[in-house]
Amino acid sequence: MILFQSDYLEGAHPLILERLMQTNMEQTPGYGADDYCKIAADKIRSLCEADKAEVHFMVGGTQSNLTVIGALLRSYQGVICADTGHINVHETGAIEATGHKVLGLPCEDGKLTAAQVKEYYYNHMNDSNREHIVQPGMVYISNPTELGTIYTRMELEALYKVCSQCGLYLFMDGARLGYGLKAPDNDLTMVDIARNCDVFYIGGTKVGALFGEAIVISNPALQKDFRYYMKQRGGMLAKGRLLGLQFDTLFTDDLYFRIAGHAIELAEELRGAFKRKGIAFLVENHTNQLFPVLHDEQIAYLGERFGFSYERRVDECHSAVRFCTSWATKAEDVQTLIEAIENL
Repeated sequence: MILFQSDYLEGAHPLILERLMQTNMEQTPGYGADDYCKIAADKIRSLCEADKAEVHFMVGGTQSNLTVIGALLRSYQGVICADTGHINVHETGAIEATGHKVLGLPCEDGKLTAAQVKEYYYNHMNDSNREHIVQPGMVYISNPTELGTIYTRMELEALYKVCSQCGLYLFMDGARLGYGLKAPDNDLTMVDIARNCDVFYIGGTKVGALFGEAIVISNPALQKDFRYYMKQRGGMLAKGRLLGLQFDTLFTDDLYFRIAGHAIELAEELRGAFKRKGIAFLVENHTNQLFPVLHDEQIAYLGERFGFSYERRVDECHSAVRFCTSWATKAEDVQTLIEAIENL
């Protein structure tokens, strides 16, 4: 069976494995105080044109989300996100376990709008009973979203402006950030993101690394004592160089962007095959996640040879499913799937 279920099923890019092997027996300072982490952090700051940003490396996305949110919010505050947001639907209540409520808002395309955030905030502040209700303290977005959609520069700037006006932190989950940045309709850069988010992270786990995410804290007011909270939440890897080394490799010779672009090219080929067959999509996007709406018989036919994930029921005989390409997806596997789509 050929799998198109997710973008983190493979191991790591060969160049990363090679460097891990080359440095396997080295002894370096622990917990991210090594030169590899420092070099990787400098490369990220340079890409973001954010000399004063702090960069911290963590093992995974859920760990990054709960650590950032837990560190920044007061005990009575919650975090606004789309109802389809990763922290709301795919993290087993990890955020609630830190003592903070996730405040999900309905979003058809997975994206929050500045108007939504502003309305929610002022509805709360104008409520005479607000002291009995969880106070919004942060806005969480992901780019790409769980539905593969991406924010435009204008949308992100508008969100950040509203967040700043309302005293809310803006936090971007970038687990799939590389795929968003290489989408053909994207107009965001790393510089734009650093300037319009208080905190964000660059996903490595889903974009070529064996594991790891790079948290970038752009807002200087949020940097103090963050490492204390990292340690308390189990986020400080003793062999920290294993994270720094991977991000150093990913941001050498544009490797991160080149391999993300590979996934996007193959996803566009698949998208074209579905469209030529007259198959609609749950949402329109140009990232590495595709959500075709298929008849039950078509799902059964493709399911005999390909692995993909179920998204939601659309009507009595159609469902949306998800096909996902990755940095390591093989062109020949995509061609095999295209031939199967043509035979639907």
